Amino acid sequence: MKKMAPWLITIFLAITLIVLAAFLLMNQMNKPASGTEVNAAVQNVAPAESLSADEIVKVTSTIDDIKTNLSDPNYVVVMNFAFQLDKDTSKEAFDKIKDYKIKPIIIKTLADTKPEELTGARGKDNLSSKLLNLINKSLPEGKLIQIDITNFIMTTI
Repeated sequence: MKKMAPWLITIFLAITLIVLAAFLLMNQMNKPASGTEVNAAVQNVAPAESLSADEIVKVTSTIDDIKTNLSDPNYVVVMNFAFQLDKDTSKEAFDKIKDYKIKPIIIKTLADTKPEELTGARGKDNLSSKLLNLINKSLPEGKLIQIDITNFIMTTI
């Protein structure tokens, strides 16, 4: 029996490790894809109502020259954004906080973004919808309706 004890312990440990690995893999495979929420958000964005050019100018604010690294530190992006809000008072409140609240949200979101996630129109739409959801949560009043990327440069260092 003394000679068999090390073998039994080894077999027991091997079985335990196999069960633990299987459990961890099952949890990993059951997680939803990270882009699932973003894709759902893109599909749920309602088109903006038809406004005249003067009305669009009254409710649109811009943030220019955001330069930051992506999640891959070898890539840098330079972006300009146009933010369309629901009313004039919302735009005024947005303009007051854009340097202190909105820019950091954009920079943090871009810092978590991989370069391949920004390629093509779908990648930019996904970024816009993600930013729309994050920024709407931090607005003191009103609602952000649409985000347009007005300038986009992505390059390696």
